[in-house]
Amino acid sequence: MKISRRAFIQNTLGALALPSLYPFSSFAAGDNWKRYEITTELSIDAPNQIVQAWIPLPLSKDTDYFKTISIATDGDAKQASVFKTPIGDTRMLWGQWDASSSSRNLVSTFLITTRERNTLSGQFNQALMLSKEEHAYWTQATEFLPTDGIVKEKANQILKPLPKNASDIEKAKAIYNWVVENTYRDPATKGCGVGDVKLMLETNNLGGKCADINAVYVALARSAGIPARDVYGIRVDDSARGYKSLGRSADISKAQHCRAEFFAKGFGWVAVDPADVRKVILEEPGNLTLNDPKVIAIRDYLFGNWEMNWMPYNYGHDIALPGSKLGGKGRIPFLMYPQGETKEGRLDSLDPVNFKYKITSKRID
Repeated sequence: MKISRRAFIQNTLGALALPSLYPFSSFAAGDNWKRYEITTELSIDAPNQIVQAWIPLPLSKDTDYFKTISIATDGDAKQASVFKTPIGDTRMLWGQWDASSSSRNLVSTFLITTRERNTLSGQFNQALMLSKEEHAYWTQATEFLPTDGIVKEKANQILKPLPKNASDIEKAKAIYNWVVENTYRDPATKGCGVGDVKLMLETNNLGGKCADINAVYVALARSAGIPARDVYGIRVDDSARGYKSLGRSADISKAQHCRAEFFAKGFGWVAVDPADVRKVILEEPGNLTLNDPKVIAIRDYLFGNWEMNWMPYNYGHDIALPGSKLGGKGRIPFLMYPQGETKEGRLDSLDPVNFKYKITSKRID
């Protein structure tokens, strides 16, 4: 049985009533597009318990750098459905098993296509602008992205040297440079971090990983009135740009990576990734510094460009997992890892071996 895209999004609960394949659109190879098959396999060992699990699904809307071709599902969940948040484009596959279930398996396979993203290389287009409602949404504060107090003070300090008529791109570049020069990648940070910007600035502890460093960028940009957002996703292939630290293929269970965007009138959403500049400094061989040619090259590239060996999941913040028994205490700052819940509480999403889940990536052409 096949199902339309709209019906796929609105699918209701059932005893794994999800069809095996959701075809989104036909796709012809070419124009530098690359295709990948991404599979998330989840198996939870929790006998005699009601168990729930959530798998993040790829970005639901097609873009000029990413498209979802199809999604297939499998497993033995007693109930399963797809949920999508009304804002933030956070889409997930949910499954639930009874206490009597003999096993608890859930699989989702995505066929996707990506191509290099270069957002400042085109001509200015006056029509590329946000509505008042969109502008307000993408500049608002969230629990982990405050835009007042120390965040606003720091943004004002960063932008003070700029002329009063500076463009949003100039302001966004100044914030980008400050984040690159003042943060650092901390290998002791679990997972991708949590992005508690206020705490980082108040303690002057600007170490972390991508969800911390890029959250600092997003919060500073928003406090300056520049629409900005995190984009949560996962690396799906090795980097073709010569940076071993900026890619992952085959087993990508620990390859989650958060990027960022800001909106510039006339150019649209502009790709940035200051966190990966700091990752190159820490992880590439040679004890690199900001003045190393390899760092200068990636720093220049990651303002306006993304290498698309990476798949976006969503833009969501402060997410309540549908069906969770933990209520408000069960909210997560973002959905970039599979999630699971038993009567004993939330499983450790950063521990795929014991959770357990595995995510794999395979290049198709």
